[in-house]
Amino acid sequence: MTVVGLWGQPEPDEGEGSRRALVRAHGGRVLLALALAFVTYLLFPTAPAADAPLYEVGSVAPDNVIAPFAFRVPKTDAELQAEREEAVRSTAAVLAFDATGVDSARFHVARFRALLEASLAPGASAAQATALVADAARVGVRITPAEVAYLRSAPRRQALMDGVATTLDRWLPRGVASTGAVPDAPADVAIARGGQYRVVPADSVPTLSTVLADARRARPDAGSEIAEALYVKLLSAFFRPTLAADRAATDRLRADALRGVDPNKWLVRAGEKIVGAHEVVGREEFDKMRALRTAVAQRGMSDRSLARGATRVAGALLHNLVLIAVFGVTLALFRPQLYRSFRAVSLFALGFLLVLVAAAVVARMPNPRPELIPIALAAVLFSVLFDARISLVAVLVVAILVGSQGPFRGSNTLFVVLVGGVAAAASVRTLSRRTQAFSAMLVVCAGYVLSSITLALALGWNLREAGIAAGFGALNALVSVALAMGLLAPAEEFTGIDTYLRLLEWSDLNRPLLQRLSLEAPGTYAHTIAMANLAEAACNAIGANGLLARVGTYYHDIGKLERPQYFVENQAKGRNPHDKLKPSASAAIIRNHVREGLELADEIKLPKVLRAFITEHHGTGRIVYFYEKAKERGDATSPNAAEFTYPGPTPQSAETAIVMLADGVEASARALQEPTPQKLRELVEHIVRMRIEQGQLRDAPLTLRQLEIVKDQFVRVLLGMHHARIEYPAASGGVTAEFASA
Repeated sequence: MTVVGLWGQPEPDEGEGSRRALVRAHGGRVLLALALAFVTYLLFPTAPAADAPLYEVGSVAPDNVIAPFAFRVPKTDAELQAEREEAVRSTAAVLAFDATGVDSARFHVARFRALLEASLAPGASAAQATALVADAARVGVRITPAEVAYLRSAPRRQALMDGVATTLDRWLPRGVASTGAVPDAPADVAIARGGQYRVVPADSVPTLSTVLADARRARPDAGSEIAEALYVKLLSAFFRPTLAADRAATDRLRADALRGVDPNKWLVRAGEKIVGAHEVVGREEFDKMRALRTAVAQRGMSDRSLARGATRVAGALLHNLVLIAVFGVTLALFRPQLYRSFRAVSLFALGFLLVLVAAAVVARMPNPRPELIPIALAAVLFSVLFDARISLVAVLVVAILVGSQGPFRGSNTLFVVLVGGVAAAASVRTLSRRTQAFSAMLVVCAGYVLSSITLALALGWNLREAGIAAGFGALNALVSVALAMGLLAPAEEFTGIDTYLRLLEWSDLNRPLLQRLSLEAPGTYAHTIAMANLAEAACNAIGANGLLARVGTYYHDIGKLERPQYFVENQAKGRNPHDKLKPSASAAIIRNHVREGLELADEIKLPKVLRAFITEHHGTGRIVYFYEKAKERGDATSPNAAEFTYPGPTPQSAETAIVMLADGVEASARALQEPTPQKLRELVEHIVRMRIEQGQLRDAPLTLRQLEIVKDQFVRVLLGMHHARIEYPAASGGVTAEFASA
């Protein structure tokens, strides 16, 4: 008794061979599932059922969230940057006092006083007085002859120089900055003097303008404009700033201020309630829950015991593996042909991995947007390459796998991903035109918009939040479907699966090989086109792939191009090259059109699914005509049956089986003298019965009910091909009796 196992395959009998078969059937797939589960854990290292739930802003918390231990809530990068910039702006710029300015000013005042006395004293020569203008310019004072005349008076000269010296001595020791000394200073500045800092308002720091304004109020010889001009000129010339910007000290103060910025927003104490049951989650509560989740993960990686950590890792891995196994079991039970293809299973794994990696990237964003997870990309690929039903199952598993991971638990991720994925899987059940990609984009966009509207109504989002969610979903739809279309060709090559679009490309009758067939073997070409109509109609009627049957029929007899004249449909009446050959040689030529067809298929890189029509359309049938001729020759030994038998295999699919039947039916129908409906029905019944009795359909997945439908379709199409014609009078320009057979 055969026992069917969990994976939809027979349980092996005892023995080494059975164990090896089991490993071959399932080993690689199990390893792939384990690897995918492990990679998922690496992408989301916290356990799926984390200690810290995370409810989105605006949602209602289903239960209390209590801090299990004390932790800090960090500020966002934007908040931290803003506070640091404010700390820098509010730090006082440092102005350091420099006493050398006082000494320098006194020295230059004294030197200029001596120059005046030497040039304008009573005993000085006229030449010295004249040279005073040039001598003054050399020490930085530009005076005019009129001002020199004013300075000839000793009392005036003495009063003026005393006033300059007194003013500078009064102001410079206090600390005076040059105008614009601190252009980037904030509201306050720090005066550094004697190792001490004194913070004063920036606008209270005296400058040369302050000194000049004060000096004008107490100038000597107030009634003289020349005296006032000289006074200001000398103060400006001998002024030396005693406060200078200290960049190094300012940078140190700013660095201290930056270090003083607390990177944390709040301190949450152990046992403190973060959010209560049935309370609306605000931004503060959300930030605290997210910080708690991070703290839980960090504690789990640092100070948990080894046993506890191992338990959590095992639980997370098992959680991932069980979900992946659910999809594997579904594939094995309901799509065994896909399960047997390791490349197809690998493509499913790659699709899962792509979605999981993208979800991990989204989870690490400051504000995670589940609408950006590209589930639609995987769903469209799965639907086009395989079918929409298995794509829907894959979407369901991936959505649960992503939504149950730590960063997304308690959020709307599962709902958003599931709606977007289902919309994508259902949007492209059959892709027959590239323009259908635009329809798919619209359907997926509609799915994301619907999910956004639903969440907005349920959670009380405002119009802006709903619009942002819908916008991200629309962007995801456009990019995912476009990428899926771009990845379709390499995915077809990887899996060996030919999509509707690829079959359409091979159905082009203008391809060079099919053009050769129409020109070099016109009879075979006409037979092929008629067969294609029969096969497509029958396949469509039973739910098989009609396009595959049609395109496969186009190429099933391409091997006849090597020797077209040896096939009866290409022979003119009375000319048959087989008349000069032995039956065995003729049979070899007929048999070899299969091998030669495969060689041509290799040259044009015909897909594997179409090559099957070349090898299977004759199955292991016998070349009866030449076999009987060999027997009639009466040789001493009976003819070798193998020389008169096609190599096979028998048809393995419904499409190749129907093409085999269409081949026999169409060729036989051409030989009928008067193809009435009754004769055509009997012919079809006879051909189908013969193929069944010969065992040619034993491997084809066709039921008796389907064969009845196939026969009905054959008769219907043949009646259309062999319709009766009306004789028109010659005068009408129609067909006359002598051309009725044309």
